[in-house]
Amino acid sequence: MQKAVPFSGLVRADHALIAEMVTPRSRVLDVGCADGALLHLLAETKDVDARGVELSREKVNLCVTRGLSVIQGDADRDLADYPDQAFDFAILSLTIQATRDPKTVLENLLRIGRHAIVSFPNFGHWRIRAQLLFSGRMPMTPNLPEPWYTTADAHLCTIKDFVDLVALVDAEVEDAVAFNAKGQRLPIKRSLSLQNLLGEKAVFKLRRKT
Repeated sequence: MQKAVPFSGLVRADHALIAEMVTPRSRVLDVGCADGALLHLLAETKDVDARGVELSREKVNLCVTRGLSVIQGDADRDLADYPDQAFDFAILSLTIQATRDPKTVLENLLRIGRHAIVSFPNFGHWRIRAQLLFSGRMPMTPNLPEPWYTTADAHLCTIKDFVDLVALVDAEVEDAVAFNAKGQRLPIKRSLSLQNLLGEKAVFKLRRKT
């Protein structure tokens, strides 16, 4: 029998914020679930019915050894096969920027889940703007550590860009949090421009307009 691989005690900042937005005992689909850390957190703290989809076969196998219900799949191709409102929450954490068609992926999340939760790195952060301004090169930061020629992040966006996409797919924002590398929420209310300038990452909870 294969020995289960334990999780580290560290909780990723956006995972903690996502967990706050998820209702206890709900049905959750984590798309691009990687090693299953978020699924494990939600199962442990919210008693959810947690399912995952992951592109990497190696990571799928790792999730299975940890007792998680995860299948191999591609967010760009396979979400269309899920029925409408099959889950209470469809989650995409730090993955939308790596998809080939973010608009279609977001539409599918909103169709599959009664709510969609999306986290992403904010390309509008002041450090990124400064690097572009003064170096004239694609920025590299702790949130975007890879050079442009190796990164999977094909569709980086700012918080303002994402808000525009939400409107384009006819959804509404139920909750949104901008935060720094330590997971600290920004002391900003009702100021999209400041969130876009100071937030290193963001988490949005969405639903389709009724």
